[in-house]
Amino acid sequence: MATAAAASIRERQTVALKRMLNFNVPHVKNSTGEPVWKVLIYDRFGQDIISPLLSVKELRDMGITLHLLLHSDRDPIPDVPAVYFVMPTEENIDRMCQDLRNQLYESYYLNFISAISRSKLEDIANAALAASAVTQVAKVFDQYLNFITLEDDMFVLCNQNKELVSYRAINRPDITDTEMETVMDTIVDSLFCFFVTLGAVPIIRCSRGTAAEMVAVKLDKKLRENLRDARNSLFTGDTLGAGQFSFQRPLLVLVDRNIDLATPLHHTWTYQALVHDVLARKLDVYFEYEEKIMSKTTLDKSLLDIISDPDAGTPEDKMRLFLIYYISAQQAPSEADLEQYKKALTDAGCNLNPLQYIKQWKAFAKMASAPASYGNTTTKPMGLLSRVMNTGSQFVMEGVKNLVLKQQNLPVTRILDNLMEMKSNPETDDYRYFDPKMLRGNDSSVPRNKNPFQEAIVFVVGGGNYIEYQNLVDYIKGKQGKHILYGCSELFNATQFIKQLSQLGQK
Repeated sequence: MATAAAASIRERQTVALKRMLNFNVPHVKNSTGEPVWKVLIYDRFGQDIISPLLSVKELRDMGITLHLLLHSDRDPIPDVPAVYFVMPTEENIDRMCQDLRNQLYESYYLNFISAISRSKLEDIANAALAASAVTQVAKVFDQYLNFITLEDDMFVLCNQNKELVSYRAINRPDITDTEMETVMDTIVDSLFCFFVTLGAVPIIRCSRGTAAEMVAVKLDKKLRENLRDARNSLFTGDTLGAGQFSFQRPLLVLVDRNIDLATPLHHTWTYQALVHDVLARKLDVYFEYEEKIMSKTTLDKSLLDIISDPDAGTPEDKMRLFLIYYISAQQAPSEADLEQYKKALTDAGCNLNPLQYIKQWKAFAKMASAPASYGNTTTKPMGLLSRVMNTGSQFVMEGVKNLVLKQQNLPVTRILDNLMEMKSNPETDDYRYFDPKMLRGNDSSVPRNKNPFQEAIVFVVGGGNYIEYQNLVDYIKGKQGKHILYGCSELFNATQFIKQLSQLGQK
């Protein structure tokens, strides 16, 4: 069952889309009579936002007879209104102007996923004038819906062009200041849209000296500027409805992917893993071994033995395991030991580029002396695979989702717990504090609000994963009346993440 906070963002985005499809008039359920028939024109961004929320049947019920991509070949339908839902890019604006000139539709309802600039708005006005179609452009709206809701309590920024905000993009050694500004502005635009849709102004916390801090500074400024313009503020009046986030404002915790590089590489032992049929790989061995590495438990088999075992997993499995060991180690292995590991990995068919990057990252971040702590687990020595096989199909069907050990809070969950519960902890005591509603922003790590938060949004700059999301879901289950949402700049699995590490490690 969706929580009040989690449901609000999914429901609010769905309600906003239905209002848009109803010519920006609130959509009333169970209204009698036929809907007005119309066509929906979207770009790939718009398609990605709508797809998880509205089925083809629901679109049909809203009167959408046809949904077409903006840049496809479209025939004129002169007696039907068209609802557009697109990003305000140069290319999209040009194509919309072309549609006006070609008089494709009866009327035009132009909806932009993010706010359109004044100069681009003037381009549309000039095109409408030239095509004598001014009266046909019925409405132009900024929708502020530039994010994708994947679960009741999970969202990502984008699917199209996600490499522009990827872990690799942010951590490239040759990235210019201008390129970094563009990446940060893209992330901030989406987060701003998220909070406009949610109808809440958050308290922002972030670590210092990271990309997350850059996002926090820019988001604070953007929210502050909007709140200052009382007449045009997006956080007053009808947009704010009651009850979606109680009376207390939500906490936004911005974390950087670099605080924990081990979790995205971890072999999960969840329902999805079984569905993918990877038992042909000794996944249980990897899962247990990684759990022991991350919780500093004594290892009952040498790492070199697993890497050298031709029957134990793929080259990528072995590289993931070794990277977790390298990231989690209190002390980096000696050069002699490292050469031995590298030889075994090469013999197993591994690409060593990801290791090159992690070596540089660990040296740069001075993580050797203070690696992320992953808590303690209570893994039983009995193999997980044999547990599954011995307990029978009922367990496999009903219990497998609970197989991942819940006693262990991952770094992101631990950070959230400290900040949400207002705990003093060296890990988070230095986190910066921003309140966009304060008249003057000041650099502070001292929270003015001393009460624990009831609602929080965790957002990972540089990419997130289902392991982290599930860990947060499990954590909040034990906190009655509290709600969290998990968001990330992109969602990746271990294969996609290791590919990015490999690209970063290329010489």
